[in-house]
Amino acid sequence: MLTEAQDYLSGQTLCDYFHVSRTAVWKAIRQLQEEGYEIEAVRNRGYRLIRKDDIYSQTGIASALKTKWLGHNLVFMEATDSSNNQVRRLAEQGAAEGTVVVADRQDAGKGRRGRSWLSAEGSGVWMSFLLRPQFQPERASMLTLVTALAVADGICETTGLDCGIKWPNDLVVGGKKVCGILTEMSSDMDTIQYVVVGIGINVGMRKFPEELRETATSLELCLGEPEESVNRVKLIDAVLRHWEERYDAFLQKMDLSLLQDDYQRKLVNVENQVRVLGYSEDYVGISHGITPTGELIVELNDGEVRKVTSGEVSVRGVYGYV
Repeated sequence: MLTEAQDYLSGQTLCDYFHVSRTAVWKAIRQLQEEGYEIEAVRNRGYRLIRKDDIYSQTGIASALKTKWLGHNLVFMEATDSSNNQVRRLAEQGAAEGTVVVADRQDAGKGRRGRSWLSAEGSGVWMSFLLRPQFQPERASMLTLVTALAVADGICETTGLDCGIKWPNDLVVGGKKVCGILTEMSSDMDTIQYVVVGIGINVGMRKFPEELRETATSLELCLGEPEESVNRVKLIDAVLRHWEERYDAFLQKMDLSLLQDDYQRKLVNVENQVRVLGYSEDYVGISHGITPTGELIVELNDGEVRKVTSGEVSVRGVYGYV
């Protein structure tokens, strides 16, 4: 109500709406102020919310979301082991599709292939959400590419940065990684029980461990100005809204055919040499973009064309990360 009000909202109006006492309203206002909301109280006029869209909390994020269904069941945590793990726990307890977990800090953040993910408090967007799709398990790998496209859209909308995709799941600005995506699935042979989509965006990090300095960056570093900050609440809303749109396009065809052109335009290594790092062999070839089902098309030096599946490999530039 404070967010939607154009002017002061009287205490009596709040009492009548919620059927509570003036004391209960006052306690609720104090609780919001403790969370970080700047609320002005004026005798005989009521309460007015001064800053409305940048409080990183359960209430702040929930009130900012403009999604159709994703995140309507929102769980905000000051800290957790991993937002993916938390969504998996909720899924096993019967949580509804669209449940979103946002953590301000992860103590055991996860990347692909068992890698850890640096997830310090106040420095990024660490979130995961739950899907219970009706399609076949072999289609689930395409959700990583759907998500990469949505995150690129959300970063561009929120910051204006030109964000590319390094197939299949890394978001890149200025040749360095700003975001990773981890999609995990629980299924049997022909039925998906649930899918967890995890997104980790480096937002405010100013320093990285030595082993990551050449390959990782953050949105605020890319923006350049020391005082430039990114509103994480707006970023979450933008990413989830764009994800719904991209997912709707995916469901229409049950593949990436409606998203393929947009994905190709954002693909940082298209028509360039790439090094494919497989479990059994490494090889170099020219990337020709993706198929409608999300494989990377790589042409080897001898003319052989291979379709690379995301679960099998990592892809790097021949001379560096991109």
